[in-house]
Amino acid sequence: MPDPIIARQFMVDSQLRARGISDPRVLDAMLRVPRHEFVPEPYRAHAYEDHPLPIGDGQTISQPYIVALMLESLQLAPNDKVLEIGTGSGYVTALLAELAAQVFSIERHAALAENARNVLTALGYANVQVITGDGTLGLPTAAPFDAILVSAAAPDLPSALLAQLRDGGRMIIPVGSENSQQLQFIRMVNGRPVISIREAVRFVPLVPNHE
Repeated sequence: MPDPIIARQFMVDSQLRARGISDPRVLDAMLRVPRHEFVPEPYRAHAYEDHPLPIGDGQTISQPYIVALMLESLQLAPNDKVLEIGTGSGYVTALLAELAAQVFSIERHAALAENARNVLTALGYANVQVITGDGTLGLPTAAPFDAILVSAAAPDLPSALLAQLRDGGRMIIPVGSENSQQLQFIRMVNGRPVISIREAVRFVPLVPNHE
C-alpha cells in the first residue's frame, strides 16, 4: 500500500481542505489517525481514497470527507463527553477520542465491536468505551452528552437520543429512507431540538436489536 503518512496528508489536502473542511482540530486529528489500521486487509491499499469500504457484517467505513463534515459540524471541545452510535470499524471512534475527553460508542454487531476494541486498544486510546448493544436506545446510564454522532441512517429523529443530549448539546445524524437520506444537525435549545439540513448522504440503516 502507499506510504500511510503521505497518503493521509494527500487525503487531508485534496479531499478535505480542498472541499471546504477548515476546522484545524478535525484536520489534525485526521492526519494523526491511521485509517488503514481500521480497514480489512484486502482493502487496505484503498484506505485513504474518498469512498466507503466494506468492513464485514454488511457494514462500511464511511468516506473521509463525510466523516470530516460530521466532525466539523459537532464543534467538539476537548472536555466534551460524546456518544457514538455505530462503532463500525472504530475509525470515527478514534477521531472522536482525539477531539473529546470521553467517548462512548455502541455497536450492534458483536464481531465488529470486538475488532474495534482491539484496534483502539492497540493504538492506545484509553478514553473510549465500546459497548455491544442497541444504538437506537442510546446510553441513558452515561447521559447527558455534549454531542452525539450517528453513523447509520434513521427513518426519523430517534427520541431516545434527543433525550440524552444536554441543553446546548449537538447531534449529527443521517435521516431518511435507504435511498434518500439527509445529514441533519440538531442543537438542543431550552429543551427543544433546532434542526438544520446539511447535505444528501448514503449510510447503512440504523436497526434496533429487536428487529
